[in-house]
Amino acid sequence: MFMQPGGKLEPGESPLTAVLREVHEELGLVFGPDDVMSMGNWIGPAANEADTDIHAHLFAAQTNRTPVVQAEIEEMLWIDPVTALRRTDIAPLLREKVLPGLLDS
Repeated sequence: MFMQPGGKLEPGESPLTAVLREVHEELGLVFGPDDVMSMGNWIGPAANEADTDIHAHLFAAQTNRTPVVQAEIEEMLWIDPVTALRRTDIAPLLREKVLPGLLDS
């Protein structure tokens, strides 16, 4: 399943610190705390774990740099939100929260 970059919080780590770390580790992008904006939380089904819910802290940022697939990422998909919603390999968080939010803005 395709999903946005992210991961679990490390002990004592804030959601903001985690997103900055995860985006750097997974896509090679460096953002400062003032470069990202909280987009709220989402609780719903995990993409690859049956009978498991995730609690996601969502953030948005803009960049003119090109993300580069790095740790933990097998493949990257850069696609229009409408086209993405037609696919069957899009994670629930993207399908139910992130993509509709992009289309509403």
